[in-house]
Amino acid sequence: MKKRKNIALIILIIFFALVFLSACIYLVTKILLNMESKDEYDIIASSYADSVGDEEVTAPSKIDVEKAENPIDFDSLIKKNPDIYAWIYIPKTEINYPICRHATDDNYYLDHDIYGNYSYAGAIYSQFCNSRDFNDRVTVLYGHNMADGSMFAGLHKFKDKDFFDSNADFYVYTQDRKLTYEVVSAFVYDDRHIMNTFDFSDDKVFEDYLKTLENPRSVSSNVREGVSLDINSNIIILSTCLNSGEGRYLVAGELIKDEQTE
Repeated sequence: MKKRKNIALIILIIFFALVFLSACIYLVTKILLNMESKDEYDIIASSYADSVGDEEVTAPSKIDVEKAENPIDFDSLIKKNPDIYAWIYIPKTEINYPICRHATDDNYYLDHDIYGNYSYAGAIYSQFCNSRDFNDRVTVLYGHNMADGSMFAGLHKFKDKDFFDSNADFYVYTQDRKLTYEVVSAFVYDDRHIMNTFDFSDDKVFEDYLKTLENPRSVSSNVREGVSLDINSNIIILSTCLNSGEGRYLVAGELIKDEQTE
């Protein structure tokens, strides 16, 4: 009987050792993938996008938001990947990335980078339910909340009231437009698919949703004072994971300026 107990104990120890080893391998692999993805996007955001051919495509690490000039070389980007159609820049965060939309697979860029390679960090992307011209009443962009602070992890900075109050605007560039958005609110939301849940072509549904943005039902929310949304508002929702638990962290912006660029 004692011998059987010893054998059972040994088997149990081996089992937990294997579980521990598997967890360590997973953690190390995840860290390495995170580092690799961050390195790739650091290259992308290091200098002006003037590379073509087999070289890495790069883009400006600093954007002069006071000018309506287009700092992004979309010709170079599109040669690399025609799924790239816009660029998002949020000052005082690391968010300075291309925006993609795959033609057939809505979640392709959940785990692929802008070059189409498998990537744990994925890319910033929208889905087919949204047009690529940002003229929809509501456009949703997705990005991972990476532990190293990359991708859409920077959205969580808007949880801080001081940061929220002092950083109102962010920018989206397309081939011929500079779109300036004012952050309306930032809050924790459930994990429902926004575009599939709400029919924004219905004025009443849209108006009700705007009220949600103006007064989120969330214990963790910040709202811009003096903002008044109406049926003519053009909204962008930036969506990422929470640091823990289920749900999403959303930053909602209203289009306040639409400028043509060269």
